[in-house]
Amino acid sequence: MTARTITVAAMRGAGAAFSIEPATLAEPGPHEVLVRIAGVGICHTDLVARDQLAPFPLPAVLGHEGAGIVEAVGSAIGHVAPGDHVVLSFDSCSTCDNCRRDKPAYCREFYQRNFTGARAGGAAIHDGAGCALHGRFFGQSSFASHALAAERSVVKIADEVPVELMGPLGCGIQTGAGAVLNALMPPPGSSIAIFGAGAVGLSALLAAVIAGCTTMVVIDRSGERLALARELGATHIVDATAGDTVAAIQAITGGGADFTLECTGVPAVLRQAVDALTVPGTCGVLGVAPCGAEVSLDITGLLSGRTVRGIIEGDSVPQVFIPRLVDLWRAGRFPFDRLITRYPLADIDRAIAESHAGGVLKAVLCPA
Repeated sequence: MTARTITVAAMRGAGAAFSIEPATLAEPGPHEVLVRIAGVGICHTDLVARDQLAPFPLPAVLGHEGAGIVEAVGSAIGHVAPGDHVVLSFDSCSTCDNCRRDKPAYCREFYQRNFTGARAGGAAIHDGAGCALHGRFFGQSSFASHALAAERSVVKIADEVPVELMGPLGCGIQTGAGAVLNALMPPPGSSIAIFGAGAVGLSALLAAVIAGCTTMVVIDRSGERLALARELGATHIVDATAGDTVAAIQAITGGGADFTLECTGVPAVLRQAVDALTVPGTCGVLGVAPCGAEVSLDITGLLSGRTVRGIIEGDSVPQVFIPRLVDLWRAGRFPFDRLITRYPLADIDRAIAESHAGGVLKAVLCPA
């Protein structure tokens, strides 16, 4: 099999800096698509894998919010062709019971396909010394100039949009927006409280505006992020450092919110998100906590009709939901691009540091 030379941001040790280096990438197999990456978002899950809080074999190429232009396709590919603009999302099997019910984020093979680095035919990426770099992270590994993506990871989008900005729709933005529009589905006039004003939480806010929620509360510790939440449509903001957050939400909503979303991954905040619900009410859990983290909830509060449910990838079918989000963006109704700051791929560590410092909501790396 022939191979081409590409540039990657390689991850060689838990928590270590990324290494920008040349590598070789195999040509696509029958069910693979070769994509020249125009932009790739940095997601919290990339950092979880980097730090080995969720194991992924190293050395590796991470990245799972890629977008770009198709350069070649495998023999079994029919839904995209060279020259198409695409967003890359998670992989799924298409045949299990959940995939057949249009729940691919709960695919029975989700872990195997997205977190093991396994690929039929062996590793597709090799470094300059010929050593394998694990790939297939979320079916793509897009911290690179090119990615070899799994068939079901590839979503065709309109050519007229700036493809370099669209990558975050593949995971973080899809997760927040889909949690509202696909999972919770709040009726017009309802109330929602969103804990965490990062990219996921603010995407959920944008979706709540689209859904017609009339009371939208955003809770965070950052005054700058809360101010942006106001600009994006929040009717109320709550400083998480300023006192009793649950009481503040209850006062705003007249007893509790119809819906809450926990986007921080902090167990104590999840308890607040449940306690801040009205009766009945539903709390969606999006935040990724360390493996084994536990939370204590009041059983009586749950018996009164409250629901707590986890949501992966916004309950989305990427091939349906991502083009819908693109259309909403084109119509001016989903301005997720306001969350984005661009960096060269070579500045990946600076982008991560500035995201951790709180000034950057969604860093997008541009290889070119």
